[in-house]
Amino acid sequence: MTRYEEVAGVLRERIEHGLYRVGDRLPSIRAMCQELDVSISTAQEAYRQLMDAALIESRPKSGYFVLPRQVPLILPSVSRPARRPLDISQWDQVLELVAATQRDDTRLLLGRGVPNLAYDTLKPLSKILSGLHRSNDLNGFNYDKLNGSPELRQQVARLATASGCLLHPDDIIITTGCQEALAISLRTLTQPGDVVAVDSPSFYGTMQILKANGLKALEIPTDPQTGVSLEALELALEQWPIRAIQVTPTYNNPLGYTMPETRKRALFQLAQRFDVAIIEDDIYGDLAFTHPRPRTVKSFDKDGRVLLCSGFSKTVGPGLRVGWLAPGRYSDLALHMKYVSTGASATLPQLALAEFVAKGHYERHLRYAIRQYQRQRDIMISWVQRYFPRGSGISYPQGSFLLWVELPAAVDCVSLNERLVKHAIYVAPGSLFSASGKYRQCLRLNYAFTLTPAIERAVRTVGELASEMVLEARQHEVEEASNHA
Repeated sequence: MTRYEEVAGVLRERIEHGLYRVGDRLPSIRAMCQELDVSISTAQEAYRQLMDAALIESRPKSGYFVLPRQVPLILPSVSRPARRPLDISQWDQVLELVAATQRDDTRLLLGRGVPNLAYDTLKPLSKILSGLHRSNDLNGFNYDKLNGSPELRQQVARLATASGCLLHPDDIIITTGCQEALAISLRTLTQPGDVVAVDSPSFYGTMQILKANGLKALEIPTDPQTGVSLEALELALEQWPIRAIQVTPTYNNPLGYTMPETRKRALFQLAQRFDVAIIEDDIYGDLAFTHPRPRTVKSFDKDGRVLLCSGFSKTVGPGLRVGWLAPGRYSDLALHMKYVSTGASATLPQLALAEFVAKGHYERHLRYAIRQYQRQRDIMISWVQRYFPRGSGISYPQGSFLLWVELPAAVDCVSLNERLVKHAIYVAPGSLFSASGKYRQCLRLNYAFTLTPAIERAVRTVGELASEMVLEARQHEVEEASNHA
């Protein structure tokens, strides 16, 4: 046995015995050299062996981390939605989820879509806001421009270059959250009764905008790795009078996929061919685990048909209610829709965020949050693999903080939530993310918050109750078979 194999064996044994747990950072190369009295090249080769064995991964400027070591990851199935436009339902369930997220300290809300707000990297923003409140300058209490603070629009335009977009500040409208950007986009493009193509499963907030505006959703089959099926979308465009295509192609909520760059370009070309607009939700795009972050579909837009929606709710904090919209050729009508919905957005949060970004605090916060989210993704996946019924499919997002889990068909996650009530636990059932209530065997989990032993116990409880439902279904099948024998 070579010396580097011995070092690799020592590390492997420590991992297997739990000294280094999933998501933990291993000692640095230099530290291992000192501990085991080996050369740097020997330690590097040992770490390389462990990476080849998929036991650890290297993260730039962060070190080496332990990967989940359970059975190989099973991805969720490719979705199979209805092949016709549908009216939206599920409002009662959405209302229950939204109501539960309002400072609910009595339940563990495992399915909520909010970032971690406890990081010290957000403290500069608190100081900026406090300074603005203490200032004798009362401009922050007045209306700002209808399209938003010039300072913030300048910073948003600068940030957008990372996604391949060359935007002028005047190309941007600041909105009251990304939700308003999506709503403005849909009202700009559609009339009641129109059909909108969406990926499936799809963000329930967008679904409810469709419902409120009397629109029909045409759900397109979607792959958990590559995103919406362009082939199915093409057939739908040929068959139905689709007014807009709404997608979240980067770190999709809830499925987690990111469309490869070639498919994003092909999506834009398809929209060009059928002369239809694309509403792109990029709210999670800045939370990339790799550098550079993926390009947007908007970055391929040559004729202004892509309306790009994003904001700071998932990167900084949802309570600020600051989003933005780059509406392309639809700018004039979108600005009118902004006026008749909320008018100018709140001034103080815009000024604070503009300064937060301009001084570099935003990028520092992102770097820190992304490192935590990537580590916690691996931990959450390991818990799901350990505690959930065998054969559960799990997404593998390369950014963001949301996980999609597909349980065996016997598990109804709406009923599962009812069983979880007495345990003070709540998950987001998959039926929220479909026009017709499909995906009842699926659920969404959040791994943004520090994964404490209490959260691990909650995940285990979810898995145990789901396993009970699988067992009950099997027993029912046996009883049915004996009754017919």
